[in-house]
Amino acid sequence: MRSIRFVVAICALALSAGAAAQQKMVIKLSHVVAEQTPKGQAAIKFKELAEKKLPGKVEVQVFPNSQLFGDGKEMEALLLGDVQIIVPSLSKFDRYTKKLQIFDLPFLFQDIAAVDRFQHSKEGRALLDAMKSKGIKGLGYWHNGMKQMSSDKDKLTRPEDIKGLKFRIQQSDVLEAQFRAVGANPQKMAFSEVYQALQTGVVDGQENTWSNIYSQKFYEVQKTIAVTNHGVVDYMAITNAKWWDGLKPDIRKGLQEAMDEATAYGNGVANDFNERDHKRIAEAGKAKIQVLSKEDLAAWQKAMQPVWKKFEPDIGKDIIQAAQKANK
Repeated sequence: MRSIRFVVAICALALSAGAAAQQKMVIKLSHVVAEQTPKGQAAIKFKELAEKKLPGKVEVQVFPNSQLFGDGKEMEALLLGDVQIIVPSLSKFDRYTKKLQIFDLPFLFQDIAAVDRFQHSKEGRALLDAMKSKGIKGLGYWHNGMKQMSSDKDKLTRPEDIKGLKFRIQQSDVLEAQFRAVGANPQKMAFSEVYQALQTGVVDGQENTWSNIYSQKFYEVQKTIAVTNHGVVDYMAITNAKWWDGLKPDIRKGLQEAMDEATAYGNGVANDFNERDHKRIAEAGKAKIQVLSKEDLAAWQKAMQPVWKKFEPDIGKDIIQAAQKANK
């Protein structure tokens, strides 16, 4: 009898272990840039932290470089439940809420520290939930850095230097208006297509951070990179709101803690990455790095200033003012 009870107990334990293994949740995190970027490193850190905080309960699978979904498909995939977390550029959200267009306004933030202060403000935190009615929950802001402008021409000093040139932009009406304001021809294009488009002359130039320009080798197919710091490339880590709300409280708590810590880590290394890659591009000597004078920058600012007025009704004057306060 004892041997029978022993066998039954062993079987019960085996079934229990099997059930526990089956309950392990697989969370797919998809993004479109290289692993050796601030976003790529934050994603890896999130996986490490989530699996450490929730041992045996979750497995996070990270898919960088558009391996799973590209720019054009990742949002649809998230809403369909084919992926659980994506980290799109803030420029991608204007069809879900116009308020997030705040981050595309040219020359709004003086540096990445000002961006960070705004994102941590009451107004900035509120924007994480600005898309919940559309099924999207924001989990945190991830930094990349300030944008520089590049082209395949020898000169990139004043707005007239890009008049008539084709510039790749993200899917953003604000960025389209920004380049039209200086007489350029903006071309909306997925991130994964940019290198070939620059290489073949489909577009003449682009705007991006030092780390993206280096990791994607854009500097190899551009003649000039102007140090403009005219905008920001940041991301929002987002999830399907219904999926998130349906998680068990302990899982949701662990994932949010992992996200908060991964966000702090990624944002901490973002500046280091950009400084390092700025130096690497300069040392490569393939693209000329052009430092602009105060007068040059003022000319760009003046030319792009009308964009603020155009989008103020959609974004909200109060949000713009809150962002401006972050510069002080």
